Amino acid sequence: MNIHIPTPLRTYTGGLETVSVDGATVNAVFQQLTASYPELKQHLFTNEGKLRSFVNVYLNDDDIRYLDGKEATTVKDSDELTIIPSIAGGKNC
Repeated sequence: MNIHIPTPLRTYTGGLETVSVDGATVNAVFQQLTASYPELKQHLFTNEGKLRSFVNVYLNDDDIRYLDGKEATTVKDSDELTIIPSIAGGKNC
């Protein structure tokens, strides 16, 4: 399965925009991703192993937070995951 890596995290994937990993569930895919690119782990997961609240993950076009299985959702090789970090900022008036 392909995982699309956002620009700020590409430093930890050797500049790769998309990486390919195997796994039967979203969680298994992330385990393989962080095993292949260990520096990503601290940016994606808390010390307790939970996906950070500011990291949004889409399975194809669906936000995994709204899927029944969340991180346990099963995936196929043809599926795609997209990681989108939340962006904060703006100007207070």
